[in-house]
Amino acid sequence: MASFPPRVNEKEIVRSRTIGELLAPAAPFDKKCGRENWTVAFAPDGSYFAWSQGHRTVKLVPWSQSLKNFLLHGTKNVTNSSSLRLPRQNSDGGQKNKPREHIIDCGDIVWSLAFGSSVPEKQSRCVNIEWHRFRFGQDQLLLATGLNNGRIKIWDVYTGKLLLNLVDHTEVVRDLTFAPDGSLILVSASRDKTLRVWDLKDDGNMMKVLRGHQNWVYSCAFSPNSSMLCSVGASKAVFLWNMDKYTMIRKLEGHHHDVVACDFSPDGALLATASYDTRVFIWDPYNGDILMEFGHLFPPPTPIFAGGANDRWVRAVSFSHDGLHVASLADDKMVRFWRIDEDYPVQIAPLSNGLCCAFSTDGSVLAAGTHDGSVYFWATPRQVPSLQHLCRMSIRRVMTTQEVQELPVPSKVLEFLSYRI
Repeated sequence: MASFPPRVNEKEIVRSRTIGELLAPAAPFDKKCGRENWTVAFAPDGSYFAWSQGHRTVKLVPWSQSLKNFLLHGTKNVTNSSSLRLPRQNSDGGQKNKPREHIIDCGDIVWSLAFGSSVPEKQSRCVNIEWHRFRFGQDQLLLATGLNNGRIKIWDVYTGKLLLNLVDHTEVVRDLTFAPDGSLILVSASRDKTLRVWDLKDDGNMMKVLRGHQNWVYSCAFSPNSSMLCSVGASKAVFLWNMDKYTMIRKLEGHHHDVVACDFSPDGALLATASYDTRVFIWDPYNGDILMEFGHLFPPPTPIFAGGANDRWVRAVSFSHDGLHVASLADDKMVRFWRIDEDYPVQIAPLSNGLCCAFSTDGSVLAAGTHDGSVYFWATPRQVPSLQHLCRMSIRRVMTTQEVQELPVPSKVLEFLSYRI
């Protein structure tokens, strides 16, 4: 069994440059809580980086300052208990909007987190309510944390104040995602087999329950225009939802094991899903076609073996903001960087016990979390996008695959716009 196709020489693949490390405290204060770092996230404006470092805590650090520290003091940065710890209801308005390092105690094991920011023009979808407890301004930055007990807590990032406590899930909240349009619509994915849609501009009112999964829901992701949602879960499940009507669009079939992560490309034309069957699929979400397969085990396991343990389970996948690269984490102690038009990785990096990953806002750094609560950072493949690719992304941001197919242009151009060449 090999980690790369036979034609690929592993020694010739570029090794990613290490940027830095944020190591979790060595001595836990509560041994009953897990140390796993299940989730990492960058703020939409790039001001903060956050991760669940185990033991009920979420660490937030100013991202630009962390990069400077890595350059000045080397790669390692051990997080310590002397950092400013904010109690759950504490508020310090004098420091608002000034990024600073702090820790939030969430009261239970943190499985998921997501940043959200408001656009004032986006009104609540609940038009019948005129009075709200919270008025979210344009400079508001929120952090949602999904907990082991099924609760979701919403925090003001600048002050550390607990704003909302959302209670409805009956099992672990495995993933959270905000709508990218600034409406503060939040979707949560849970082991209770449901997705729930919350309107934070309506004081956290739960708007809808999306049902269809027969087992745990592992992950969910909005399309860039917020019109579509992908959810993935156990039993090979990949579902697409219409977020205007809250109805299921289609099920995508192709994986042979639990699907644990998903992410849309920046133009919304591609969808990446990662599965325990050792594969990452790149889909066309508008018609359900598989456009590319990124394998992590060669020869690929047959369906009967892909459904079991194979030491190559893919744990996470993330699309770069250039729309050209995808990162994946697998159990073979490796991070892979792929180009969307190549079936082998263009860069790799060593990582043991990886669980999650995310690209920085500018796409220059990949962050990956591990079982011991630490985070590791690597430089990502840098490539100047071609003018053709930039034009394709601009077109696909506003046109579906069906609309592209109707354009009066040559077939080769249609194939290129549809990501088929």
